[in-house]
Amino acid sequence: MQPASTVAFDFIRSLAGELSSGHVDLPSFPEIALQVRRILSDPNTRMDQIVRVVGSEPALAARLLRIANSAAINRSGRDVTDLRTAIARIGHNMVRSASISFSMSQMRKNNKLANLTAHLNDLWERSTYVAAYSYVLARTCTRVNPDEAMLTGMMHGIGKLYILTRAADHPELFAGESALNDIIDDWYPSIGKAIIETWKFSEAMARAVGQEDFSRTDLDAADLSDVVGVAVLMVSYGTDIAGLEATLRELPAAKRLGLNEAKTLAVMQDSAAEVTALSQALAD
Repeated sequence: MQPASTVAFDFIRSLAGELSSGHVDLPSFPEIALQVRRILSDPNTRMDQIVRVVGSEPALAARLLRIANSAAINRSGRDVTDLRTAIARIGHNMVRSASISFSMSQMRKNNKLANLTAHLNDLWERSTYVAAYSYVLARTCTRVNPDEAMLTGMMHGIGKLYILTRAADHPELFAGESALNDIIDDWYPSIGKAIIETWKFSEAMARAVGQEDFSRTDLDAADLSDVVGVAVLMVSYGTDIAGLEATLRELPAAKRLGLNEAKTLAVMQDSAAEVTALSQALAD
């Protein structure tokens, strides 16, 4: 058996080769997410075609109905019961978000990825919360499209997902975890950006997913990268509000979002129910 350091080096070299060649696509990713991505990328797609594709996966259809009827989206209080109306209410980007969340959930049940269960569970749960916070921050603090922010938040860790699924064939990387965690930290932004570009999502999404520097000072107004970056920090700090405020205090992205200490606390308190509703709607 090769030493772990040799395995890690070979694995990094393979990642670098895939990245430079442009051959970056998710192994084991459920077909339904790819079908949704393809059909929604065609501007000539009709609603009945979208309904047919989404309706072919009942669990995904049920998830879309939950989102459409969630407290965060259904401000009229009138529940919808049919898929066509639900899709019309929530829009294409939320359909994409739901399909990504559903697919990540399905991957956790893949026997071939059994040794990744803990990693996949953590990534999926974090992604749903980052998506929810991204939506709320975009809607309350910026002019960024909230639906695109939710989708970008849902996909912020797509590079981590890629590395984890590729690492499944190299169990030596899981001995002690530190080697794999270092690889993920170093490589997931650039791989995530490459996947977003391969899937032909917007340039703003690719920048936000591939961001490594939350301290940029080259902007006047908050952009999608600011929104997702701050959402990631909010999820990372969890209930440690003091720690979060200390980090945001010196962060240009937070200043562009107008997040002083009082505003940060107010946003988190006022949006708690909304974030919970959205993350639960995206979940199982």
